[in-house]
Amino acid sequence: MARLLITNAKALVGTHPASTKRIPGRRMATLPLIENGWLLIEEGRISDMGTMSDLPNELDRAHLPRIDASGRYVLPGWCDPHTHTVFAAPREGEFVDRIKGLSYQEIAARGGGILNSAAKLRAMSEEDLFEQAKARLEGTIRQGTVAVEIKSGYGLTAESELKMLRVVKRLQAALPIPIKATLLAAHALPPEYAEDRAAYIDLIVNELIPRVKAEGLADHVDTFCETNYFTVAEMERVLAAGATLGLPGKVHVNQFTSIGGVEAAVRQGALSVDHLEVMEPADLDALVGSGTIPTLLPSCSFFLRIPYGPARELMERDLPLALATDHNPGSTPSGNMNLVLSLACIHLRMLPEEAINAMTLNGAAAMGLENEVGSLTVGKRANIIITRPVPSLAFLPYAFGTDHIDTVLIDGAPFRTGEVLA
Repeated sequence: MARLLITNAKALVGTHPASTKRIPGRRMATLPLIENGWLLIEEGRISDMGTMSDLPNELDRAHLPRIDASGRYVLPGWCDPHTHTVFAAPREGEFVDRIKGLSYQEIAARGGGILNSAAKLRAMSEEDLFEQAKARLEGTIRQGTVAVEIKSGYGLTAESELKMLRVVKRLQAALPIPIKATLLAAHALPPEYAEDRAAYIDLIVNELIPRVKAEGLADHVDTFCETNYFTVAEMERVLAAGATLGLPGKVHVNQFTSIGGVEAAVRQGALSVDHLEVMEPADLDALVGSGTIPTLLPSCSFFLRIPYGPARELMERDLPLALATDHNPGSTPSGNMNLVLSLACIHLRMLPEEAINAMTLNGAAAMGLENEVGSLTVGKRANIIITRPVPSLAFLPYAFGTDHIDTVLIDGAPFRTGEVLA
C-alpha cells in the first residue's frame, strides 16, 4: 500500500518532534497529541499530519485508500524491549508449584526454571522453535506490538545458543516488524560447568560473542547478574567483550537482590538495565546522568508475586523509564503489552500518559530504535495502533482485559484488517 490517509482521529497521540529521542521521567506525564487529526502514510512511513480543519483539499479529494478513525485514537505501536519469545515449551507445572508455595528460587534449585527450559530447547529442532516463536510473535503484533527484542539464554551451550539466535534471524526475515536480537548465554550456569564457572564465561567471551558478531546474529549481549546466577565481575567480563565488538549490554539485574550490578552496568555503557524490582539508593544514584535506560517488567512481578519496580522514584530522578513484557515460559507467559499498560498504572502508579511514553518512545530507545518507531513523527515507520472507539486514553488501562485495538498497521499496511478500512 503506497499511500494511506487516516482521517477524523479522535487524537493522534505521541506526536513527539524528531529531535526527541527519549523522554526523561519528569516529562513523561506530557504526551503530545493532535485532536481531530489526519495522518498521511507514504511508502510505509509517516509523511504528514495535522488537524482535520487543515487537511489540504488535494489530499481530501484524492482517491487514496483511507481509514476513517472517528471516535478512535491513533497511537505509535507498542515497543517491547525485553522478551524471551523463543522457547521450547511452557512451564505450567512450575506455575502450580508456586501456587503450592514454592518460590522461583526453590523451583530453580530443584532443576526447574531456566535449566528446565534449556533441557527442552536443546532437544527441539530449529524448525519447530521457529514455527512456535513465529506464532507467538504474530499474536503479540495483533495486540499492538510493533517492535521487539528477543534474547537467547535457553540453550546454555554454544550450539544451542546459536540455534536460538538463528531462529531470531529467521523471524527478522519472516515478519515485518523490527526485531532486535540479544545473546544471553549468561542466563544460568549450565550443569556441565557447575564446577568450573570461569570456563563457561571463557566460552561466552572467547567463542560465542566473536562468533555471534561475525555471523551477524545479535545486536546486544546480556547477563543475569543476580545472587545464585552471575556475579558483577562475570557480568563485567561479558559486557566488556560485547562492547569491544560493538554489541552493547542489556542487563538482567536487581530482580531479587541488589549486589552492585546496576552501577557496574552503567560503567560498562549498558543500553538498559532491566527488572529492577529491588533497588537501593545507590542503584538509583548510579543511573542519574547516565545513558542507561531503566526498564521495568510489571507482568513478571504480577506473575511471580514479587515486588514491583520503583517507577515513581525512577521518574522523580528524571530517568527515561521504559516498560516491557519479559515474555517467557517461566515468569511471564504473556507478550501482551496492553496488560503491561494496565499493570503499570495500577501497581507502578504511573499515569496513563507516563505508561504510554514508557511503552512507545522510551521502549524504542531501549532497543536503539528511537529513530524508526515509538512516536507519530514524520519520517518514522508507520507502525501504528488504531483503537476501537473509547472515551479517553485512560480507558485503555482502566478497562483491563478488554481488546481495545481495532487495527494494527505495520509500515502502513494492516496486519489485522479492521472494519474501518474503506
